[in-house]
Amino acid sequence: MHRPLLIFLLFSVCILSANAAIEVYQFDNDSQQERFNELSGQLRCPMCLNSNLSGSDAPIAADLRAEIYEQILDGRSNDQIIEFMTERYGDFINYRPPLNSGTFLLWFAPLFLLLTGLLIVWRMGKASQLLKPTELTDAEQQKLKDILSSQK
Repeated sequence: MHRPLLIFLLFSVCILSANAAIEVYQFDNDSQQERFNELSGQLRCPMCLNSNLSGSDAPIAADLRAEIYEQILDGRSNDQIIEFMTERYGDFINYRPPLNSGTFLLWFAPLFLLLTGLLIVWRMGKASQLLKPTELTDAEQQKLKDILSSQK
């Protein structure tokens, strides 16, 4: 008899806690809303590593979304906001980090590893062709028989 009431109370608590996590930002126009969505989608959460700011529930992601919101309302451009975030958190905050000396390995390591793998496969194929068995001449066969018989 109390079971349905208990289930209802648990369900209500879950709904209330889920509503508490939703942030609502009021923008002056739709273009600001679009910029906010774009920026929070292209910047990485420093805590989650594989999630963007819009998909993260981490407290730092909420703080960064609030920072983006404030900067949009202050009239800063997307480039200025990204530059601010990059200065503060480094190139890692960008899902597409710029090409510079610090990110050179990040950009070109996959290509280098792929080429190295292809080179290894090619060399192994070439080496296996060199190791194909060949027919022995009659003189070589006789010499082999002599060696084997002398070891017995």
